[in-house]
Parts: sequence; C-alpha cells; structure tokens
Amino acid sequence: MVEGRRISFGTDGVRGVANAGLGPEDALALGIAAARAFGGPLVVGRDTRLSGGMLSGALASGAASGGACILDLGVLPTPGVAALAPRLGSSGAAVVSASHNPYPDNGIKFLSGEGRKLPDVREKELERLVGEEDFERPTGADIGAIEQVPDAPGIYAEAVLSRLRPPAEGVKLLLDCANGAAYEVAPLAFSELGVELTVIGDNPDGTNINEGVGSTHVEKLESSGYDVAFAFDGDGDRVLAVDEEGRVVDGDRIIAILARDLAERGALDGGIVVTVMSNLGFFKAMDDLGVPYEVTPVGDRHVAEAMQRRGASLGGEQSGHVIHARYATTGDGLVTALALLDVMARSGKPLSELARVMDQYPQTLVNVRVEDRAVAEAREVREAVARAERRLGSEGRILLRPSGTEPLVRVMVEHLEGSVCREVCEEVAEVVASSSEVGVS
Repeated sequence: MVEGRRISFGTDGVRGVANAGLGPEDALALGIAAARAFGGPLVVGRDTRLSGGMLSGALASGAASGGACILDLGVLPTPGVAALAPRLGSSGAAVVSASHNPYPDNGIKFLSGEGRKLPDVREKELERLVGEEDFERPTGADIGAIEQVPDAPGIYAEAVLSRLRPPAEGVKLLLDCANGAAYEVAPLAFSELGVELTVIGDNPDGTNINEGVGSTHVEKLESSGYDVAFAFDGDGDRVLAVDEEGRVVDGDRIIAILARDLAERGALDGGIVVTVMSNLGFFKAMDDLGVPYEVTPVGDRHVAEAMQRRGASLGGEQSGHVIHARYATTGDGLVTALALLDVMARSGKPLSELARVMDQYPQTLVNVRVEDRAVAEAREVREAVARAERRLGSEGRILLRPSGTEPLVRVMVEHLEGSVCREVCEEVAEVVASSSEVGVS
C-alpha cells in the first residue's frame, strides 16, 4: 500500500496497480532508501509486465541517486535474482514483479545479499528511510553507476544445472512458462538435458502474463503424450506439475514426493516446513513416513524463516512455492521441477505412481471479495466458523484467512466427504460476504 511518500510492505513486498497504486515516484523513493539501507552494489530483476521497465528503471535511478551501483539483470525469475545476488557480490537485491497477479498490477520486493527474504525489521527500516527527506545525496563520482548484466538467464541456468542435473534424456516434457519471467531460462535449462521439449506460454507481450496460462491455470494443460508437464507462475518462484495421466500434482504432493526421497536417502535434515494451507492428507502421509514437520502461517517468508531456524532441508506451500535448501535460498520453480524430474529418473517410476505418496482430502476454497479484510474478525463470521468446526469434527477443518495482497477473505474447508466440504465452505463464505456488505461488527 502506497500513500504519497508513505510506503508500507505487505506479505510479499509492496504491490499495487502500476502507475496508480504503485508509480515510478514510489519506485524512485524505494531505490533511494535501498541504497541507504544496503549500500551497493544492488542487483535488480523483473518479470515481463509492461510496467516492469518503468518501475525497475525508476528503482535503479533512485538507488544510483543514493550512491549504489546497480547491476540490472533484466527479465529473470525471482529465484534467479536471489541466486545471482551472492554470485555477483551484491549487498542486496530487488525484484519488480506481482507474481501470479494480473498484468496491470506490479510490485517491488527486496532480498538480502545472500538472496533471502528480508526480515520485518529490515523492511521497517526501508519504510522509515522512504519517509525521510533530510539527507545529503551524493554528487560527482559518488553517484552510482547502472550496468547491464549480459545473459543473466544463461548464468542462472548454468548455476542451477551445475548442482542439479537429472538424467532425463528422451523424457517427453511440456513446459508452460506463463508468459512470465521463466519464459527464457526454463526452456534453456531443460533443453540442456536432452529431453523432448514442448514449450507454451513463452511469448510475453507485456500484457499476457498469467493470462490463461501458467500455474494459476494448470488445469488447462493438455498433458496427453507427455511424461510430465510443468507450469510456472509469473515470476518463476512457483511450479505445479501434471502427470502422464493428466492429473495435477500440487505443491503438497511435490513436497511429499521430495520429502520421501530425501528421507529414504538419509538427506532430510531438520524435517520439513509447510503452512496451515497444506492438505490434511499431507500431514497424515508425513506421520506415516515418520517425517517431522513444522506448520507456519501462510507465506513463503514464514516458511523460509522456520527452515533457517531448524536447519530444514525442504519446505513450501500447496501453491507450488517450494524451497529446496540444498539448491536455493528461496522458492524456485526451476529447481523444484528439476528435483522432481530427478526423482522420476532415479526411481524409474512415473509421476502418477510417485504422487500416490499421499491421499488428498477433498478441499473447497472460496475467495470472497470484501471492502475490508477485517471482516474476518466480525462476530457473526467467528460464530459461523465455530458452527463449521463442530460439524466437521475430527475428520475435517476450516481455515479463514484474509489475503495479504488483495481485498479478499479466503475460506478453505477440508473433509473426507466432498459434499460436506462444499456445503460448509459455501455457508461460511455467504456469512463473510453478507457481513462485508453491512460492515464489520
């Protein structure tokens, strides 16, 4: 949320409609603040949105005005920026992207020089610095330079493949790059493996990112004739898969497959970390496998912080945001896809068989558009949730969560019986919607 020169960080950086809620003036101010907070050099990357050049250019100009040298990576997935930040000796990194949001939106998020999400205290520092105007800007030779980094996608692909290169020659593979930040690097990396590759969603025009393609539309992937299909999101930090029988393999199943493989090889240090959104079937499968886990609130930052604290090898979210600590500091769709392909190759099993590591409880999710996300705490909403919990009993659960980036309240219900899921979810969603219309009580 941006108001004048006041900028507030949400769950994943600063977001808004480009040139309205988030303008070049805001990016300029954030760039100046980043130079003062991090020093330099700073690496900057972006996704394929039309507004990306405008905002990243303003951000880089602000940072240069603050005295920081800028290394511009161009269009590159968020995990690519994270991977190259330490490799290029940066003190910090910035990504201009709104991930899975529609193309008119955009956002700015910052990473440390080690390629990790910033803790709250560092974001608060940036907010404070944006609000300060009484400081002396450098002049002359102290102004920062802006340099282009040639072939950043190639450097990133090489860095990943040097550590994770599955024996996948001849595998029939479909990639959906969401017309987003992975459109160049993902096909480049997989073509190095000798797979039989088909690519869609690799023709970004600035306005078609996530439009009918990518992980937010994975159910549209026609995987007939392929051993596996992978669908990235707009900034390339998430990936979902589709098996050879056309069934979607979500983040829970991907994490479960990778966790079992690591556990069998004695390489699952510190257990795994997932969020409250993981399916009940996932937790039952981990219990059966004897895999320890920690559950955090929704958000990859919470997952990453818990993983660091406990030294966990693996963590992530149902959405396909997976952190494989051996290969990445943040969620990385390319690493996740390669790791899953590696398990398939070493086991000799098709993805459909590997995915049977867990049974998925029926789940219903309804996004309720609201005027004020605080409606989730309204008395009548809390009462509706309590009624739902009594009905679901021990064979189900309900989760009510305000979105951190959109005016939505998400109602999620799981139960052994799909019909119960739908009924309970719709009933609570109706209460949320009606409470939003009359205001929060």
